[in-house]
Amino acid sequence: MTLLNSTPTRSKRLDQLSFNRLHARLVWGSGIGWAMDAMDVGLISFIMVALPESWNMAPQDKSWIAAAGFMGMAIGASVGGLVADRLGRRQVFAVTLLVYGLATGASALAWGVGALIALRFVVGLGLGAELPVASTLVSEFSPPRIRGRVIVWLEAFWALGWTAAALIGYFIAAPTGLFGANGWRWALVVGAAPALYAVFVRRSLPESVRFNESKGRFAEAEAAVQAFEAAARTKNRPEDADPSAARPDNPPAGTKNRPHDADPSAPSPANTPAGTKNRPDDADPSAPGPADPAYSTKHSAAAAPAPRPHGQRWMEAGRERTASGEGEAVREAARAHPRALFTGGMARRTAAIWAVWFCVNFAYYGAFTWLPSLLVADGVAVTKSLGYTLIITLAQLPGYACAAWLIELWGRRVTLAVVLVGAAGAAGLFAGAQGAAGIIGAGMTLSFFNLGAGGALYAITPEIYPTPLRGTGAGWAAGFGRLASIVTTLVTIPLHTALGTGPVFVLFAGCFIVAAAAAWALPEMRGQVLDD
Repeated sequence: MTLLNSTPTRSKRLDQLSFNRLHARLVWGSGIGWAMDAMDVGLISFIMVALPESWNMAPQDKSWIAAAGFMGMAIGASVGGLVADRLGRRQVFAVTLLVYGLATGASALAWGVGALIALRFVVGLGLGAELPVASTLVSEFSPPRIRGRVIVWLEAFWALGWTAAALIGYFIAAPTGLFGANGWRWALVVGAAPALYAVFVRRSLPESVRFNESKGRFAEAEAAVQAFEAAARTKNRPEDADPSAARPDNPPAGTKNRPHDADPSAPSPANTPAGTKNRPDDADPSAPGPADPAYSTKHSAAAAPAPRPHGQRWMEAGRERTASGEGEAVREAARAHPRALFTGGMARRTAAIWAVWFCVNFAYYGAFTWLPSLLVADGVAVTKSLGYTLIITLAQLPGYACAAWLIELWGRRVTLAVVLVGAAGAAGLFAGAQGAAGIIGAGMTLSFFNLGAGGALYAITPEIYPTPLRGTGAGWAAGFGRLASIVTTLVTIPLHTALGTGPVFVLFAGCFIVAAAAAWALPEMRGQVLDD
């Protein structure tokens, strides 16, 4: 009698787990880095209001300070995702925190507009790479049934970071704050905190199991899976996840367990045929064991190469190949190229996700990067404009909470489209808002829907790509969106000067409508297992 190899893969074992303390630690650990990213992005919008007080800057100077950061973010997002698919999610996450934390601290010493623009570009390189890499890492560990909700809660840390930026802007960066005219410098010193946090990320967060497997690092992948299984109060033996699998601690009489394998998750055989020897370390741990009838021993006269029953499909440059064992899988993953984003079934979803990213970023950063400056231009005092913005920012967290609930109820596509339509309506309300109550009310509504859309967008983006392209796909989508951030930071103030607040926010409303339409072209990923 023979027993077939029914041991679940590591990815399946992870997907079957309930959310546990290690998932929570990963979300919190990544989320704090995410919040620091938001704090840095948000700080510049408050600092730009204070800078003219000390440097007598022209409006176009402020535009280039903001645009430089987004230029760096566009490059960082594209390159960071690509590098994360080569070197690992955790490694890139830690390096990006270090880069933009040090550059932000150095910005506090800027002696002129040119120096600040150059440093903001370097800051942007780190900021742009960090977000898609963090969402990819968390997505690859999250249980499929709640993966979207987990990513939205990760994105919710953005609201905490932006709120921190608003508090720092109000109490420190403002000319009337604790440090007077040089308050903006101290605000940037606070923004250097991510450089220290990078040490925690590098030492405490796990590397993606799917990434480690794609690189042949089976021992590291197995250790991570076993840690998550232990946290979920399961036994470390893979067979416990499948009651029909062979039990290595209770083999049939007269058989021996197989010695140590290169892949710790490979099952120990039962009922080894007489006259065969135990198999040594294999290049492909998923190949059949001696208990499998497809297996032939080395010392048999009729020996033949063992078949590979667990072939995996990898997409590369528009064509699919079947990976044959560990070595081929590693080579195919290493050859994943950005052009694969536009081949085969990837083209439609890439075009759709890029359109959503572009439109959302154009409207979001056009509104919120310039909100304090637009209010000042409309006659609101600097300190009061910062206070309004702080209150408006507080509506971001309820927006995330609503999206986190709806995304597993309605699905990603419907939730994203609905909140984008809500954001369009809110932008229209802001276009006609009058008085403090009207501005704050419309602004909070826009903040609520806009950030809810951001949470849903970050949830769906890494899900629509297979593992070898996941970091690249998420990074390039975010990078393309950063192009919109550059454009909007350069044109919003001139448009406001020429047309006023109303038409500018009507334009933002139109962008949200286009994004909502593009969202319908995306695949629905609710409850689905990530494509390896």
